[in-house]
Amino acid sequence: MKEILSGNEAIARGAYEAGVRIALGYPGTPSSEIIETIVRKYGKDVYAEWSVNEKVAMDAAAGAAYSGRRCLVTTKQVGMNVLSDSLLYTVYTGAEAGIVVVTSDDPGLFSSQNEQDNRWYSRLAKIPTLEPADSQEAKDFIVLGMEISEKFDIPVLFRTVMRVSHSKSVVELGDRQPTPDAVGPFPRNPEKYNCTASHAKNMHLKLEDKLAKIAAFADTLPANRIEWGDRKLGIVTSGV
Repeated sequence: MKEILSGNEAIARGAYEAGVRIALGYPGTPSSEIIETIVRKYGKDVYAEWSVNEKVAMDAAAGAAYSGRRCLVTTKQVGMNVLSDSLLYTVYTGAEAGIVVVTSDDPGLFSSQNEQDNRWYSRLAKIPTLEPADSQEAKDFIVLGMEISEKFDIPVLFRTVMRVSHSKSVVELGDRQPTPDAVGPFPRNPEKYNCTASHAKNMHLKLEDKLAKIAAFADTLPANRIEWGDRKLGIVTSGV
């Protein structure tokens, strides 16, 4: 089945298809419609709510993922600054289920107090980032992001922009992935989840190893593709 969806509606659909159990965020253009769509269309399967700020959204999502529930966090670009503290410790600990953090950037400052490129958080946090070009990729990349998050035990950053979030195109829909009916309690694993200096040193080494494996994986990922033309000039691009 196909539908015409905005990028934000497609992200919400991707969360549904990816088996997300909990979606949390703080409202702000161009991201607001993601949580609104989840509540309106998928609220029976996905628990969604606005948090009092972006840091609380990230903390709550991390706690839920620690207990085995796939989670989505949404924010506009300046909200990444607020949640970054919580994101950075989650990068070290990983979780028991996937976490995808959606940053809706605003090149051109249509509705924002500044212009910032949150792809730099990929380097700061040392996490993989996915950037869709249209609504179909917006849906598909949420599912892919959840798979990558669980494969490498690391949060995944999903970066969209105003022109993807608020443009509409045809999207091929899929089915919701099954999720466990019973998820376990928070596991007692201090070496993994107690992010103090004595453990963090080992966590850092594990993170560097993950990055090497993610880099090798990215070279085989169909989402990264080459379209050959005149080989005298090469253009590297992403997103819209």
